[in-house]
Amino acid sequence: MKMKSAFIYFVDGSTAQTATIPDVKAKFKRYTDMTKKTGEQLGWGYADAAFPYVVEDRPEGADQWFLLKGKDPKEYKYMIVGVGSKEADGKEKHYIQIALPESATNGDMSKANEYCRFLAREFKAELHLFNGRIQYFQPRKP
Repeated sequence: MKMKSAFIYFVDGSTAQTATIPDVKAKFKRYTDMTKKTGEQLGWGYADAAFPYVVEDRPEGADQWFLLKGKDPKEYKYMIVGVGSKEADGKEKHYIQIALPESATNGDMSKANEYCRFLAREFKAELHLFNGRIQYFQPRKP
């Protein structure tokens, strides 16, 4: 199966240098709470539209990844959210990865981009998008 991935790298200036699966789930919980409050202010169920997924843990994922499974399979299939690290320039570089399978819908891609930006903003990290572009959310020196 061919997957597309986006990476959120922790760099100097990030609010953390690593993240665990519970940390990432806590950020998604914060996201749903924020959208729920926005929906209450608007008098509309915005939280369901903003987060049309169910968090699903798989035993084979243990503490490495979890699945976001779409509530409406016609519009949203699923995406995989994981954490890890790799060796770069003699240092260990930690990241959050969001992966989309080949069968992902356009809705999945849009939501994945939205969630990547949210997580990168929350952690003040460096975001490497699915299309190869890079966005910087960490504070940078002039």
